[in-house]
Amino acid sequence: MLHISCPAVHCSWMSCWRRRSPRSCGWSIFLMEAESHKALMAEENASCDGDAPSMPLELQLQASPKAQPYVCTLSPQLIAKAQEELQEKPEWRLRDVQALRDMILKEQPNLKTRLDDPFLLRFLRARKFDYDRALKLLVNYHASQRTWPEVFTNLRPSAIKRVLDSGFLTVLPYPDPFGRCILVIRPGKWKIGDYPITENIRAIYITLEKLVRAEENQVNGIVILADYSGVTLSQAAQLGPFMAKKVIGILQDGFPMRIKTVNVINEPIIFKGIFAIIKPFLKEKMTERFVLHGSDLSSLHKDIPPNTLPQEYGGTMGKLNTTAWTETLLAFEDEFVAEFCQIHTPTDNSLTQYAVGANGQSGQQCDDSFRGVRSPLYYCY
Repeated sequence: MLHISCPAVHCSWMSCWRRRSPRSCGWSIFLMEAESHKALMAEENASCDGDAPSMPLELQLQASPKAQPYVCTLSPQLIAKAQEELQEKPEWRLRDVQALRDMILKEQPNLKTRLDDPFLLRFLRARKFDYDRALKLLVNYHASQRTWPEVFTNLRPSAIKRVLDSGFLTVLPYPDPFGRCILVIRPGKWKIGDYPITENIRAIYITLEKLVRAEENQVNGIVILADYSGVTLSQAAQLGPFMAKKVIGILQDGFPMRIKTVNVINEPIIFKGIFAIIKPFLKEKMTERFVLHGSDLSSLHKDIPPNTLPQEYGGTMGKLNTTAWTETLLAFEDEFVAEFCQIHTPTDNSLTQYAVGANGQSGQQCDDSFRGVRSPLYYCY
C-alpha cells in the first residue's frame, strides 16, 4: 500500500484529489492506486457488461439496507450518461467511494452513518463526484434527521398510510422519455383536521428514500408534478417561512436526489403567495427548474408527454391510481424499520467495521493498525 504523508505532497495533492481531477495530478500515483484495486475493479466492471433490460418501476426500486458488495445495475447507456453528466468513471468508481469513506473516517469520525459502497455512491452521484460537496451533503442528510423529530421519528411507510390513502402523493408507473420517475404531489387532497402538515413532508421524504435506492434514479434524477387543484388559503397558511426553509433545505442540500424539474399545474391565485414564501430559499438553478403551467395541459405535455400521464392530466395511461405506489412502499416496511427505526449503541456504529485492522486492533489503540485499513487516498488529504 502506498503511503503519502509528506506535508509538501499534502498541499499540492489535496485540492486535485478532493475535487476529483486525477488527470491534473501525477499519473504514476493513480496507476499504483489502480493496481491495488485491480481485482475489485474487474469484478465491478464485469457486472456492467450486459444490457440491463427495462423493467417495471417496482422491480427497479428493490435494494437492501444491509452492507453488501457493490454490483452495478446500470445499463451501458446509463453508464455512459453517468460518465458524461456526473463525471463517473466505472474504472474509478470504487476508488472514489473509498476516498469519500476515508474522508468520513478522518473528518467526521463520530458520524453515525452507513459506509457501504451503494449508500455512499448516492452522495457522490448527487454532487458529480466532488468529494467535498458529497461529504457536506452526507453530513446535512444526517443533520436533517436529527433536528426535525416531528418528521423523522418513526420513519416507516405504515406511519404515513393515511397520507397515502388520501391521495396526497404517488409515483406514476412509467418514467418520462428521459427515464426520470414522475412524483405526483396533490396538496389539495390534504385535510388540515386529519393530520399535521409534517406528515405530508414525511411522506415525501419516505418516497424519496425509496426512489433513491434505484441506481437509475440516481443518474437520471426525478421530476415532480405538483397539482394545486383545490388548495385553500388555510392550507397555504400552514407553510410558513420557517417550515418552507427547512423543507427546501432538505430537498436542495440534505438529500442525494437530483430534482430535474418541478411542473406546477392548476395553481390558484394564492400560489403567488406560496411561491413568494418558497423562492427566497431556492438557489437560482432550482428556481429555474420551476415551470408554472396553470391549467394549460398542452404546456404540461411539452415537458411530460401524454403517453406517460393519467387521464386527469390529459394523458393516455388510464385513471390515476395511487394504490400501486402505496402497496410498493408498504412492501418495504421491514427495510425502513431496519435502517431508520433501530436504536444503535456505540458498538453498532457502522464506522467500526472500517476502522479496525486485520489484526483486530482498534485504530485508537495503534495508529499503524488503523493505517492498514485506510486507502492510499487518505494520505493525499
